[in-house]
Amino acid sequence: MRSRRPTGDETGSVTPMIIGFTLLLLMLGAVVVDASAAYLRRSGLSSVADGAALAGTEAVDTDRSYTSGLGADPRLVEAQARAAVRTYLGDVGAHTRFPGLRVTGVVVTRDEVRVRVEAPLDLPLSLPGMGEGTTVSSTGSSRLTLTG
Repeated sequence: MRSRRPTGDETGSVTPMIIGFTLLLLMLGAVVVDASAAYLRRSGLSSVADGAALAGTEAVDTDRSYTSGLGADPRLVEAQARAAVRTYLGDVGAHTRFPGLRVTGVVVTRDEVRVRVEAPLDLPLSLPGMGEGTTVSSTGSSRLTLTG
């Protein structure tokens, strides 16, 4: 029985293929780790934005409420809502928890407060060629309604 010898195009080494697959797996792992870090940052920012919006909706027009009651037409005071958002962010230590935190928008309507926050994120395993300065943002909102 004769052993089969490889012909000219069947010779080679599997080493380049193993190195290529290893690099591919390492890059995939880095993408998963970075995506997880961004998800966790967004989740935390979402909690902060929701809490700030809720604090803002507590800024009901108290002068009007005391004189004529809330009735069916509660109103928010924009300046009080914005101040409540700032106070909330300071009270919960949001700027310490998320260094570089910025409030990029506070929208106050008659019965709703929307707060948009963003913070930079240093990716744990950034790949070569990927841009620096990743920013994660989130928006929270709260609506003032009467129950009863």
